[in-house]
Amino acid sequence: MSGTAEHIVIVGAGAAGLMAARELARAGRQVTILEARERCGGRIHALAASQFGYPADGGAEFVHGEAPVTRGLLRNAGLSLQAIEGTQWSFDGTKLSREGRDDPHQAELHAALKDLKDDLTVADFLRRHFADGEHARMRHSIERMVEGYDAAEPERASTLALRDEWMDGGRHTQARIVGGYGALIEFLVAECRRHGVVFRLSAVVSAIEEAGGAVAVRCAGGGGLSCDNVILTVPPPLLREIALPPRAREKAALAADIGFGNVIKILLRFEKPWWRDRAEYLGDLTFLLSDETIPVWWTQRPADHPVLTGWFGGPRTAELSGLDPQALIDAAIDSLAAVFDLPRSDLARDVVAAVATNWAHDPFARGAYSWATPQTRAAQKILARADGSVLFSGEALYRGRDMGTVEAALASGLETAGMILRG
Repeated sequence: MSGTAEHIVIVGAGAAGLMAARELARAGRQVTILEARERCGGRIHALAASQFGYPADGGAEFVHGEAPVTRGLLRNAGLSLQAIEGTQWSFDGTKLSREGRDDPHQAELHAALKDLKDDLTVADFLRRHFADGEHARMRHSIERMVEGYDAAEPERASTLALRDEWMDGGRHTQARIVGGYGALIEFLVAECRRHGVVFRLSAVVSAIEEAGGAVAVRCAGGGGLSCDNVILTVPPPLLREIALPPRAREKAALAADIGFGNVIKILLRFEKPWWRDRAEYLGDLTFLLSDETIPVWWTQRPADHPVLTGWFGGPRTAELSGLDPQALIDAAIDSLAAVFDLPRSDLARDVVAAVATNWAHDPFARGAYSWATPQTRAAQKILARADGSVLFSGEALYRGRDMGTVEAALASGLETAGMILRG
């Protein structure tokens, strides 16, 4: 370490990077954040309030479960949460109906999960315990949840990692930040700046080198920094694109044992919330599930914004990989027209603003969030070690229950900073 204050370079100004930077800078460390984008936030992407009538989220949107780190930060920032209220509906191809919460085979599922000792992929678990025709509906429901909600592949996803979610509803406790996740990012950026963190945007890191006890971080197009430690907070697919020292490269290869899924997210703002006029019982609509091209929709309930958000997650998003944003918006309107039995032209005419993001097409994300395979916990344990000058952090390394969330990213950043501070 140099005789001056220890200098730490953080690659990525997402939730994990900002959280680590804040903790390290508060403790007196010299911190520089290199961010490839022209904005902070990473897979949190705040959209202009002028576009949707409120600060909408083009990326992460919900606060799941207890989320103690997130809630603590919100208190620090003077921000509040609004719980989601309303009713979930589904469309079976012919009619809309309230989603039934109880599956007749739920007790069998819970018993099989409780008895599970050795991890299996979700697909193997279902084949072993529920392969017959009687359980076909339950299998479809589980596979749809694993693919669409967890953005995971049933043939690779860990059953043990998802067990808690299935046993007690897992992330069904959901809320939104009043002002959106962008307000939390603004708070973290301001905190970092207040404590002297230096931000360099549009800085795409291409290589990290070690020589003579020092570390050099190289950026594409030239330029670089020397430092004492580097924290890499980029999504797992991007680790393959950064040249690393041998020991760090060996560790980074373990990221292949961590699943990483994609999400397509589409926001449509209408002249008015027309779905509430369709029938009185849809006035409290929150989530809507179907088998249409864009299969999941939600409102902003309890807020009354005339915005519907479409969601398509998991491996099947590859089917739409050739579509540009406008084609995705067209597919979204088609899906809504089919579900609500409305003329497509009427819906399209009513759209005031629209944004579509296929996160797999984002060059600095290559997808949306991580999920666990049966090999993930062992990989995370090694990746999270502070046993060299290059450290790894981010939601994919979080070993708690809610992998793939902003809470996971914040908690991982906090943990990584703590390891450096403890020396």
